Amino acid sequence: MARTLIVEADGGSRGNPGPAGYGAVVLDPESGEALAEAAEFIGTATNNVAEYKGLVAGLRAAHTLDPQARVRVRMDSKLVVEQMSGRWQIKHPDMKPLAAEARSVFPAGQVTYEWIPRARNKHADRLANEAMDAGKAGRQWEPRDSRAALDTGTASARSAAARAADEAAETAEAADAAPSAPAAGWGAPDLGPPATFVLLRHGETALTPEKRFSGSGGTDPELSAAGRRQAEAAAAALAARGTVQVVVSSPLRRCRETAGAVADRLGLEVRIEEGLRETDFGAWEGLTFAEVRERFPEDLDAWLGSARVAPTGGGESFATVARRVAVARDKLLARYAGKTVLLVTHVTPVKTLVRLALGAPPESLFRMELSAASLSAVAYFSDGNASVRLLNDTSHLR
Repeated sequence: MARTLIVEADGGSRGNPGPAGYGAVVLDPESGEALAEAAEFIGTATNNVAEYKGLVAGLRAAHTLDPQARVRVRMDSKLVVEQMSGRWQIKHPDMKPLAAEARSVFPAGQVTYEWIPRARNKHADRLANEAMDAGKAGRQWEPRDSRAALDTGTASARSAAARAADEAAETAEAADAAPSAPAAGWGAPDLGPPATFVLLRHGETALTPEKRFSGSGGTDPELSAAGRRQAEAAAAALAARGTVQVVVSSPLRRCRETAGAVADRLGLEVRIEEGLRETDFGAWEGLTFAEVRERFPEDLDAWLGSARVAPTGGGESFATVARRVAVARDKLLARYAGKTVLLVTHVTPVKTLVRLALGAPPESLFRMELSAASLSAVAYFSDGNASVRLLNDTSHLR
């Protein structure tokens, strides 16, 4: 099952022709989260040239994330949408090479185009204006300067229901070009058995009771004696349920040891998925929250305030982890369609999978409790819907 990405792009010119820039954003279709942004001041150009350059940049950003993805391009430029859909001829000499460049990014048939009202293209429009503002100031736009998602209120804050309502409100022409919104609830058709991810957080390590940052950039600790007991308890509970068909683990030792306890009980092998590793917490690895607050107060405040900010010393932002986890999720869903798969992983990947399934904003990560060796579960249906069925179950540990 190929992953789907949404590209929204726009361009503008203050003078037409005049000082011009473009903006593009790649969105996760389930959560609405911005996975990548691009913007650039391009000097003097027309609106249409800027729009085409935004399209090319958006497609290239999507290709970087996943060259196998199916891409839905959404733009408020009827000209670009109709020309790229093949319904209108491209006569302007400046746009022909740009259209050819756009078509070269993905294979034919992997990209569809749809028109959306300008009011629904605010994120890309804001990026284009940020790029033009940067050009006016004599510099180029930088990703760290982006406030597009915050200013427009789009991207991750949009719920699945809101997105479905938006799709229904599109023009008839756009509806013809776009896949219909998935059915949900009592009216949904029988879609067959979902793929179910049972999410097991690893057992305790020596760092867990002390609540120290323990990610993928630290010492890779083993399970403690308490953690081994927790792993065995989880294994017994899962064996009693008898539903797990595949065991997949993060590459980190604490997860491999936890997964091994379950796999031995079930008679299965452990398969490793690199995308399930914990966040790299950079210079915070091994420190408590209080120690980080004391040593890096400004960095910690910035990290708590934005999913795009990485920990001190080159760690990973939550946005980076979300992209990695989403790619791993889609790969595993394609491989194990209709099966029940145990994913043995860490706090951030589990919370991220739950957050994406709910269509919740990044800040929801701070509002979930996830105990060591706890069980959660998410079911994924063939129409793209997801259902959270369990969160932080620790009954097997009592």
